[in-house]
Amino acid sequence: MEKATPISSGNGMPKVLLIDDENDFRKGLAQQLIVRKYKVLDADNGEDAIKIVRHENPEVVILDQKMPGMDGIQTLKEIKKVRPEVQVIMHTGHGTTESARITGKHDVFRYIEKPCPLDELEKAIQDASQERVRALVRQEIPAIERTNLMQWLIGAHNARPGLIMLGALLFFLIVLMPTPNSLEHLLTAPKQGAAGESIAGYSDYKKMKPGQTIVEYYGAKAKIYSQTKGPDGRTIKAPATNAQVAMRAKVMVGVLVVAALFWATGAIPIGITALLVGVLMYFFGVFPPGDVAQAYAKDSVVFIFSVLALAAAISKTGLDRRIGILLLGTSTNLVKFGLIFAPLLSITAAFLSEHALVAFIAPILMMVYMGAIRSAGLNKDKALVVMLLLMLTFCGNVGGPGSPAAGGRNAVMLGIFADYGVQLTFGQWVARGLPFVPVMSLTIAAYFLIVFRKKVLSPNVNVAAQVRRESEKIGKMTSDEYKAAFVLVLLILMWATLSESFGMGGPALLALVLLNLMGILRWKDINSIHWDVVALYAAASAMGYGLAASGAALWLASGFVNLLPDFLMKGTGLYISTSLITGIMTNFMSDGATVAAIGPITVPMATLSGTSPLLVGLATAFASSFAHILIIGTPNNAIVFSIARDPETGEQLITMKDFFIHGTMVFLLSMAVLWIWVFWGYWKWFGF
Repeated sequence: MEKATPISSGNGMPKVLLIDDENDFRKGLAQQLIVRKYKVLDADNGEDAIKIVRHENPEVVILDQKMPGMDGIQTLKEIKKVRPEVQVIMHTGHGTTESARITGKHDVFRYIEKPCPLDELEKAIQDASQERVRALVRQEIPAIERTNLMQWLIGAHNARPGLIMLGALLFFLIVLMPTPNSLEHLLTAPKQGAAGESIAGYSDYKKMKPGQTIVEYYGAKAKIYSQTKGPDGRTIKAPATNAQVAMRAKVMVGVLVVAALFWATGAIPIGITALLVGVLMYFFGVFPPGDVAQAYAKDSVVFIFSVLALAAAISKTGLDRRIGILLLGTSTNLVKFGLIFAPLLSITAAFLSEHALVAFIAPILMMVYMGAIRSAGLNKDKALVVMLLLMLTFCGNVGGPGSPAAGGRNAVMLGIFADYGVQLTFGQWVARGLPFVPVMSLTIAAYFLIVFRKKVLSPNVNVAAQVRRESEKIGKMTSDEYKAAFVLVLLILMWATLSESFGMGGPALLALVLLNLMGILRWKDINSIHWDVVALYAAASAMGYGLAASGAALWLASGFVNLLPDFLMKGTGLYISTSLITGIMTNFMSDGATVAAIGPITVPMATLSGTSPLLVGLATAFASSFAHILIIGTPNNAIVFSIARDPETGEQLITMKDFFIHGTMVFLLSMAVLWIWVFWGYWKWFGF
């Protein structure tokens, strides 16, 4: 046996490992590859080869199938355990159909016979090197260039050391900064029960006793105590101090900043950021351990998990194609998709669950996308997939202002109205909100058509025809489709009639159980959903809960309000400032938590300034639908992000950067339409 040593001959070429027990053949082939500028390592047995793979990390392995001792198949299995992304070319002089069949079971990139023309082998190496890049994505392994400090700091998606260090620095700067006077005042202000008092927007204001402060209430709720000496000299537990509660409020602000930074930039994997939120809440004592865990298990999290599994079941039966024909039947081109389907979706989302609509339609559009790129002979069409799926989620989001039934945030605002004696019927809400919906959806459609239409590589895609062709392939409806349709209709009815009692997650879980009992949905189908998205939304729920309970959310909202100039403190100016504050906050917190934190502040502010509390409250509720920028803002975004993956390569087709760029533009357009069309438009025309 000869010592396996790396032989380098140039930069930028794949690193290749040759494994062959024939020394003359191996050394000769190595020299030929070196002449062609490849980096080459070699080994004459499987045991040494595995050590080289562990320590040298080659990109491509050329492996002899027939070797003494550990043969090629055994070596292949061990290599894949160590480096699953490494691409293996099986090289053998015993090339039979049976050999190819056997090696095909073990993730061999290509099977070639020995000897092989060098040009053919070189092409196989180059193809394998490209496939390794896709394998890195599938295995969620970051590929970081370490040639200099700057490249190392920038890193790669899911591994950006520079941003990780920046996040840590920002977190500790926020936590260690002196407590601002404004935060100290909010935390120590006693509840007086007076309209418009500074702490009226605290999430648990109603549960606080008269004279109780947030420090006292939250300290008891979170079981925060200080140590002190009793009269007899013994150490006893005393109530939480102002400093202890203020520190936890600052921790939650730091968690918000770090999570937003990491989710927006992909500094670490989404799921790991979701876990980091919990880690910080655990170790900084924001809540006792059991309460932190409970914060991750909200009804909205169960709902997200359920709709992802439900979407898998609907897609499995082929029912999504049937639904697609009904909803997308007029979308014979991208213009009609934008100008007809988009407003139809938004108006529907004003009365039905927009999350469910997006969950059902997103897999259909992914099917359309895959069919379009196959027909055009493309591997990817970034502009097309971004246009289809982001238009879907953003149009689903803006259905929220249309009616009180559009989401929990509207129910929260109705409760705030009741607290302040403001009466509003279903019809009155619809009259003030529904005219916004189609105008906004058409604005979104126009934005995507203008920005992407000329960038789409397959612009003649016929959405309706693609859906119809896919539907024709599966023939008439099967019994499984009828069963799935029955469960789907039942679920929609339960959401419409029972969600107040059982939430959105309870009926969805029941639907999953029914689908399993009917033999449609298997556990492996549920296990295959993207759990990182579920973890992300769970962390967002926990973070929103921590922000609200610690008083941090109230402090942030009050800070925005205090920055407003006088002309934005009354009349239309107050509508504008309220909606802007809510719109910004809802991109970092759940819409319901945002309305709960800001609504109790803005509604009494309206009364004090002589402005309609009804319209200020509606402005708050409407803007809570504009969570377009981050995927944590709404389940719609999380669902689309989860589904937007190439089924063959596992590549994430829509990134958080796409959400940030186009979500920011749509957010600004949403604000502009709300201010111009609603506040300065029909609200004034009709005397609202």
